[in-house]
Formats: sequence, structure tokens, C-alpha cells
Amino acid sequence: MDTIYEPARQIPVVREADVCVLGGGCTGVFAAIRAARLGMRVLLIEREGMLGGAAVGGLVNIWHTLMDTENREQIIAGLTEETISRLRSRGALTVQENRSSTYNFNPMELTILLDEMIRENRVGLMLHTAYAAAVAEGDRVRAVIVENKDGRRAVRASFFIDATGDGLAARDLGMPVYDHEYIQPPTPVFHLQGNLEGVNVDRLIREHGAEFGLPDDWGWSTHVAGLEGISMRADQHIFGVRCDRADDLTRAEVEGRRLVRGLVSLLQTYGRPDTHYAVSNLCSSLGLRETVHVRTRFRASERALLTGERYADPILQGTYPVDVHHAEDGGISFKYLDGTRTTIWGKGTRVETGNWREEASLSGPPARFYQVPFGILAGEEYANFIAAGRMVNADEGAFGALRVMVNLNQLGEAAGAAAALCLDRGEDIRTLDGASVTRALRDGGSAL
Repeated sequence: MDTIYEPARQIPVVREADVCVLGGGCTGVFAAIRAARLGMRVLLIEREGMLGGAAVGGLVNIWHTLMDTENREQIIAGLTEETISRLRSRGALTVQENRSSTYNFNPMELTILLDEMIRENRVGLMLHTAYAAAVAEGDRVRAVIVENKDGRRAVRASFFIDATGDGLAARDLGMPVYDHEYIQPPTPVFHLQGNLEGVNVDRLIREHGAEFGLPDDWGWSTHVAGLEGISMRADQHIFGVRCDRADDLTRAEVEGRRLVRGLVSLLQTYGRPDTHYAVSNLCSSLGLRETVHVRTRFRASERALLTGERYADPILQGTYPVDVHHAEDGGISFKYLDGTRTTIWGKGTRVETGNWREEASLSGPPARFYQVPFGILAGEEYANFIAAGRMVNADEGAFGALRVMVNLNQLGEAAGAAAALCLDRGEDIRTLDGASVTRALRDGGSAL
């Protein structure tokens, strides 16, 4: 590769904080709020103009149930429950019986609410500010370099949380990262205006999709809370891309918009003749499921999750199934805690079912929920750094369950609590007692 020389320069330090959080998705927002409520001076940095990440810019507007599989015990609470309650109070959320999409919200109302929560908790905020580099001395991170309309600037803090999704700071700091053999593909999401009553979109794609460049690919859709005549569509994947690479991400974003236009054209041709179909909102960022993973002290495994292994220092509880979007063939595979196993190809073109518990010769009652311990956040390289989010350390099956927002929300809260405890006690994240993080989360309203 050809190179040019960039002269060295002095970077002005524009902000200082106890805790600096990179990434303003709900993982990062909840990390920031937890740390602030524990007395820390917190700064949150987000490259886009709105908070909320995949839930807002990606338009993925569902969170799944907070209850165990028998609906007897609430296993998720904290900031996720608080946010749900506040969205409901302003008419921006509906509740459904489907456990995998229990809470349906208006993403624009969510980002407005997150602004309010950041202000209420006195979290400093820098929007339209991109992370550029990290500065470390020995085993401590001293600063991050950011760029915005004021130019290239430095932010100094005592503790850093990387909630960028792609582990950008972790990568630059030389932390060990890895890829899965099969990376779950991204999905372009949009809001469709138009009456779909009596329209079987899946059947239309199976029968006529090829006319508009639409493959027979698994997808899903839902309504948008409080919006009449608007549906959220996530009908297609984009295959063969690595979205932690700039060229691939560009290609995927453009291809995603082509697929959106293809679906609208399909409906304009074969949908209801009395309805005008149109794009009313387009995701500002592609719905990324997976890029890289950061190695930490604990790696989650599919078997431990599905059998409900328990820990002395849990920081996350959940019931969302193992949900793996196939990397190549337009299919999706689910494994549920009760043993159910289902794989669907295309728009229901082929379905295969089974029972993984029977296949594994497991007896006794199935787990009602799973847990993950604190070690999943604790790296070995730096004293004052946590990577939290979809870069989580997990095998392919466990990642398929942990990657959803109500689970990543909890990882964010735990990261914020751990950072605050380290600074309050003068401790190192590598030696911090995980049980103390669990207690701090529980005292702050979590259901652990």
C-alpha cells in the first residue's frame, strides 16, 4: 500500500471525565447512566446525531420479554424496564404476546427519551463526534482521540468503556479479537407506508421477487408503536460482506437500499391496487448483527446458556433463544430453552424441526432463563478499560442469543457499574470482585 507522511502534532484536550463511554447505542447510554448514578463524572461520545444505535438509527424497534419462560419471575429490570415504562407513559410503546417481540416502540420517541435520561443524570454528551484513536501508557488507557466539526481533539478520562459495537478502541489498543467462521449477515430496515391487509408479502417475494432482484430470503416485519399505516420491514439479508471493513460496509449500505426499493416496487406492482406504497423512513445505518469479538476472561457457550448454568456473579439474565441467521443460504436457526429446534429457509419455503434436549439426552425440567457472569467483561490487558456490546466473547450459538438489545443493555449497565466501582475503590478491572458488580446492579434496580 502506498503511504503518505502525516506530521506529528499536539492534540488539545477538550474534555476530561471519570468515565468516558464510546458509542451512544443503548449499551453505551445505559453504561453512562449507571456510572453517573454511582457518582461518576461521565462523558458519552457518539458519532451520529442521535442516541439509540440499532434501536434508532437501525430502526429495530422491538425488545423481548423481561420474564422467565414460565412468566413467573421477572429476570430483567434496571434501565431496560425504566425505559419501557417511560415510553409506555407517552404512548410510544405497545405490548404484544410474542415473547421474542414483547415491546414494540417508536424509535424516534426512544431517542428523545434517551436525550432526557442523559440530561437528568448529568452525563456529558458529544454528538457527531467520531472515535479516531486511543492513547495508552503501559496497562492504562490515558485518552482517546476524537474528530468532529472542531477538528481533532483529545478526551482524557480515568476509565474507558468501548461500546462502539465493532470494538474500535479495543482493536487499536491491541486487545485480542477474533471472528466466527460464519458471521451473521446484516439487514437493511425501513418503514413502509401502505395498507398490507390481505397482502401476503412472503408469498409475493417467493413468486415474483426475482423480477425485482429479491432472493427468497428469511426476514421479518412488525408495526411501529403509535404510527398508523406504517410497518417496519426487515425482509432481506446482505450476504458476503464484512461490515467492520470500510469498502464492504459501503457496498452493503448501497445494496441494502437497492433491496428496499425492490420490495417497494414489488408491492406497487402486486400489492393492493387501492394503495400507494412508499418508503417513509430509511435506516440511517445498516442493521449489523456481528463483526468482531473481543477475548475476555469468560467466553459464553451455547450449551451453558441453554442448560441455564448459574454463577456467583451474574451481570445478565435472559431467555432470548439461540438465533443464528445463516451466512449464505437465506435461512435462520432457532434453539429454545425448552428444547425446541427450528430452521426456516427463505420465506417459509422449507422448515425443519427437532428437539435439541432429546438429541443431547438431557432429562429433567428445562432452564427458565440463563445467566452470564462478570468475567465476560473483564479483559487481561488494561486496568481501566471494558469492551461491552455485540463484540461480546461468545461462541456462535451463545452469540446468537446474547446479541439482542435487552441482553446488550444489561452488559452496558454492568460495564458502567464496574467502572464506577473500580474508580471509587481504586481497583483494577482485572481484579475487581464480580460479586460486587452484581450487588451494585441489584441495588440500582436490576433483577439479578
